[in-house]
Amino acid sequence: MFRLFTFLNRETNGLHQAAFLLAFASIGAKLLAVLRDRLLAGSFGADRALDIYYASFRLPDLLYVLSLFLVSTTALIPLFLEKKDFISRRLFINQVFTIFFFSIVALGVITFFLVPCIIGVIAPGFSAEDTSVLIKFSRILLLSPFLLGLSNLVSSVIQSFNRFFVYALSGVLYNAGIIFGLLVLYPVMGINGVIWGVVAGALLHFLIQVPSLVSLGFFPRFALSISFKEIKRVVALSLPRTFGLTLHQLVLLVITAMASLLAAGSITIFNLASNLQAIPLGVIALSYSVAAFPTLAKSFINQKKEDFIFAVDSSFRHIIFWLLPVTVLFIVLRAQIVRVLLGAGAFSWTDTRLTAAALALFAVSLFAQGLILLLVRAFYAAGKTRAPLVINFISSVLIIIFALGFLLILKHSAGILTVFDRILRVEQVSGSAVLFLPLAYSLGMIINFFFLFVSFERIFGRILDRIKKSVVQVFLTSLLIGVVSYFALSVFDDLFGLDTFFGVFMQGFLSGLSGLFAGFVLLNLLKNKELKEITTSLQKRFTKRVIIRPEPEELP
Repeated sequence: MFRLFTFLNRETNGLHQAAFLLAFASIGAKLLAVLRDRLLAGSFGADRALDIYYASFRLPDLLYVLSLFLVSTTALIPLFLEKKDFISRRLFINQVFTIFFFSIVALGVITFFLVPCIIGVIAPGFSAEDTSVLIKFSRILLLSPFLLGLSNLVSSVIQSFNRFFVYALSGVLYNAGIIFGLLVLYPVMGINGVIWGVVAGALLHFLIQVPSLVSLGFFPRFALSISFKEIKRVVALSLPRTFGLTLHQLVLLVITAMASLLAAGSITIFNLASNLQAIPLGVIALSYSVAAFPTLAKSFINQKKEDFIFAVDSSFRHIIFWLLPVTVLFIVLRAQIVRVLLGAGAFSWTDTRLTAAALALFAVSLFAQGLILLLVRAFYAAGKTRAPLVINFISSVLIIIFALGFLLILKHSAGILTVFDRILRVEQVSGSAVLFLPLAYSLGMIINFFFLFVSFERIFGRILDRIKKSVVQVFLTSLLIGVVSYFALSVFDDLFGLDTFFGVFMQGFLSGLSGLFAGFVLLNLLKNKELKEITTSLQKRFTKRVIIRPEPEELP
């Protein structure tokens, strides 16, 4: 037990090793997330029941984002690291915890009673009966923001000491709780059991990190006196980022409202596709961004601009290295991916086709979404918060405008839908209007990235010259991967029956593998820098013996 505890709480040094550790741990969470969505899709299909489930997250998620005014890691980590001694750090955490606790409880109680008044805005297309169920589920899920907010506070301390593994493991347990609700509570309590499983997952998300926090000596306690000057600094640094996340939640709320007015199952289609595209974002982009953030913060605090730029440059190139090929594979193999991961039980072929088309539209902006995660953290590590705030606001407004505009055009010109359906290969499939929502989302994200990148270069200096060679190499490689995978589909179509899980899986797997092999050969011929760095990092990871020992409380 002691060895397990020591392993979970060891420090991870080096950007790439930390990123790989986060990525591999994140894979476990994402696999459970896929299993969770497969169970949900198989149990309910893309129907109104699952629409209600996904819609019930909108208010609690918004409340959680509001809690980040006090417990955002992008604000807490730099301020925590700024304090050089143990006592001042512990006092800082206690003060933040005290204000957070009373604020989130008060906000939760108020929201609980206001849910019936607000819920009509979230799902105007629901019937009275569906709305009643949505109110009940939303109220239960109000427990999640409190638990996840506490977890965020804890993870800020843990990440400051480079203890990334236990942080990543929390995501595994969150999804495990939801799966427990589906497999154990659902047969007994119905869909109410699934909702309580979400709460159980949020509790586990917090509890798994507590031992690490205790070992560091920073378990939060109520502070008898509060330095509102410190709290003001937290809020000031959190404000732009949290406001940006709030805007994102409001965008999702508006999209949910629009989808509720479309065919039953539209909310489900949007969310299932969004969850699938979130897999590479979490495993790749978020891993590199989270791993880079403490380095970025320390570099800027110590006025080491070259180290700061190098961390951004390195993470940028590696995110592109992974996400561009994934984007192409998601577009080419979309039907195989969705059918294999979600195609069970009540999830029909129509549901599969719509979700696959939505996934392809989300995938178009994968690179932009991934790089936004990195660039925003770079801005916040440097304390430059205005640019991301303004850009987030503009892109959020544009997403809503695009979505409304597309649906209005569709209402007055059905011919556009016919052309759109033909491009995405969903001809004669009812409910395809929902596909304009992920299209609007992707366009907004691409615009967000473009302005964020331009602002970064204007404020911190030009990095395009550093990355353009790698970007061109990976772009050409991704095109080759896509072409080879596309033609391989036809080859393996003749070898496997596509009416079975095994046949669809093997067709998609071998086609993707063929494309990746071709890409690997090309990258070697091009002597790609990222491939060499990754190979070297993996060799160090698996050939060097790591001595696990108790860690000091202070940063080295």
